Amino acid sequence: MNRSRLLMIGGLALALGLLASYTVYTRLRNFAGSAGNELGVQVVVAANDIQVGVKLEAHDIRVITLPQSAVPPGAFSATSKVVGRGAVLPMSSGEFILPGKLAAINAGAGLPSMIPPGMRAVSVRVNDVVSVAGFVQPGTRVDVLATGGLGGNDRQTTTVLENVAVIAVGKSLDRNASADGQTAPVITLLVSPDDAQKLALVSQEGRIQLSLRNPLDTKKGGIGATRTSSLYLGEAPARTEPKPRIRKVAAKVPASAPAPYAVEMIRGSKRDEIKFEEKKF
Repeated sequence: MNRSRLLMIGGLALALGLLASYTVYTRLRNFAGSAGNELGVQVVVAANDIQVGVKLEAHDIRVITLPQSAVPPGAFSATSKVVGRGAVLPMSSGEFILPGKLAAINAGAGLPSMIPPGMRAVSVRVNDVVSVAGFVQPGTRVDVLATGGLGGNDRQTTTVLENVAVIAVGKSLDRNASADGQTAPVITLLVSPDDAQKLALVSQEGRIQLSLRNPLDTKKGGIGATRTSSLYLGEAPARTEPKPRIRKVAAKVPASAPAPYAVEMIRGSKRDEIKFEEKKF
């Protein structure tokens, strides 16, 4: 009896498996049939790897035909809408060319095409230390620290700009694909007009240092200035009490009271004295 029950359970499981397989097969065949019957459309893709800042030419693109459902929204269908525009993002061979990867029409190519409206590109002179051993590359984000004097021997370092995008290292707009640093004497930052003035001022008045950020760390604020005096926590110098200031005040001398006069009267052995106050007239 147990054997019969096991055979019945096995047969039921086999039937359910065959039913599920047939259902999946039917759906896949219907999907393939509908895709095969779907009207194909032309779409523009990259013919080779395209770097940032490149002005697209006819040999950089090609047109292929795909089902409408496989084409992403916004994809170009004609090469005339792509040729002559600059690339603001890198593209791989066969990748769809979308509006967000290209500069605006008539914006040209190269660095100017990568500057969004209302922003400015400002270059600063750096060395291996300032550029974090060359690991500050296009696409990374940095903080800008400025160090200057306060008068005397006291100096301070202040974070003047935070989470600033790096768009060029030297004349290169592309990030180095290897893990090695990319060194150059000049780094170009993307900043607002107000921040461009701050950056120009600290470049002239003090010394700047770039601090590399994690791209996921976008927090700003809460960073106070650091002074030289705060780094050396020795005994504080003895505080000298200020000397009291002496003010010369003319003392008011009260008018002397009139001296009284007395009359002495002798009566036998008795002596009396009467005092009289001087009256002012």
